[in-house]
Amino acid sequence: MTATSGVTGSHRRPGLADQTVAVIGGSAGIGLETARQVRADGGQVILVGRDPEKLQLAAHELEPVGTAAFDVTDTDRLEQFFQDLPGPIDHVMVTGSGPTYTPLAEMDLAAARSDFSRRLAMTLGVALCSRDRVRAGGTLVFMGGTGARRPAVGMAVVSALTAALPALVADLALELAPIRVNLIAAGFVDTPLSAALLGDRLEARREELRATLPIRRVVGPADVAALAVHIMCNDALTGATYDIDGGQQLLPH
Repeated sequence: MTATSGVTGSHRRPGLADQTVAVIGGSAGIGLETARQVRADGGQVILVGRDPEKLQLAAHELEPVGTAAFDVTDTDRLEQFFQDLPGPIDHVMVTGSGPTYTPLAEMDLAAARSDFSRRLAMTLGVALCSRDRVRAGGTLVFMGGTGARRPAVGMAVVSALTAALPALVADLALELAPIRVNLIAAGFVDTPLSAALLGDRLEARREELRATLPIRRVVGPADVAALAVHIMCNDALTGATYDIDGGQQLLPH
């Protein structure tokens, strides 16, 4: 007897061929690796980054259909970017600048308010500015984190963001439908940003993770990029948060 499925898969995209992905933060780290995998899967990319020199290097490698150098938190420039696109696009990937850890006793309230509001405003800004430029069934993919789900000293602002982003993404998925909206929540990822934050403690952190994570290796940009591409290709996914941390949350505190 042969088992058959009632799901035909007729709505499942085979890949990213002939699709265009705008990668905001696409000149380094997770964004750059996502752009590489999009190109390898047959898609086109538009690269956005703050650093013109890094953006030029990435463009030389990937031959994007367009580039733009600006800070995504600049709402006017973000709106202009989407207005200037020559036509509809299929997906938007947005990476972040990384968390800020500050104990309450050392916190500058104005800076904390700015960090929190800027991140939420950026997410809302991308949703607002892109809603008429992304094709139905395409997706907005945002980056968040898992590390601040456990209370700890210095985590107040980033913990609040960690809790807020999944709720915001779920609401946006309803408001923007049939555009899909999803969040990737990453643990430690071995990127240039991680190296800059940890400095001479980087190798010790890598060794610790190799010894303790259930996967027995460190999560890299390619792992996160593969998840992002999967979310873009699988059009049944929306309104959800996808953890990728190598099992880091399973470890004792």
